[in-house]
Amino acid sequence: MYKGGGELLPRNKYPEETVQKILDASLKLFLEKGYEETTVLDIISEMGGLTRGAFYHHFKSKEEVFDALCEKLFYESNPFEKAKSHKELNGLEKLKCILRTSFDETEYHQLSMASMQLMGSPAFLKKLIESNQELAPMYQELIEEGIQDGSIQSEQPKLLADLFVLLTNFWSIPTIYPMTADETWQKFLMIKSIMDNLGLPVIDDEIAKLCKENA
Repeated sequence: MYKGGGELLPRNKYPEETVQKILDASLKLFLEKGYEETTVLDIISEMGGLTRGAFYHHFKSKEEVFDALCEKLFYESNPFEKAKSHKELNGLEKLKCILRTSFDETEYHQLSMASMQLMGSPAFLKKLIESNQELAPMYQELIEEGIQDGSIQSEQPKLLADLFVLLTNFWSIPTIYPMTADETWQKFLMIKSIMDNLGLPVIDDEIAKLCKENA
């Protein structure tokens, strides 16, 4: 492959560098053009010198690139690890911290918004469900911490975590359940009411304001 001004590099000499460049180029295109409108050829052209063979040596498809990007960006900005690092916060406060972070304009957030157009794809919905299944135990850990420190009142941390993820990461997505901005807000208020009644008052006034601004 070629680097920059045309310096020839052996394909596998710097595999990690090549993967990173593919991910960087893909992120730029996904955010500028949208996932559906971006092709593998676009990604190759964006890198200026990458061959098809080099691309397919690292990734089997555009979908695989997208998966790798989501995973990389999530773990780079992992809100769960950041929340857990605040030892002075109780379990409930850490969960609130995670929710507030979800509104930050990070590259992961932007990519998540760009992926909304894929919600009609059965394959993507399958990946969304799998992702939610991975998130639930992370929420459960903090819910259990909140139960222990008294900030959360529940005897079913696993079920509560599963329900919270289902409501916030699936039921409230407009491309799955089409709704107006007002209907989105009403759903949010219902989620707040359900969580409050189940002993998880995680949605406070600040988070409610952020949600309304982004509805």
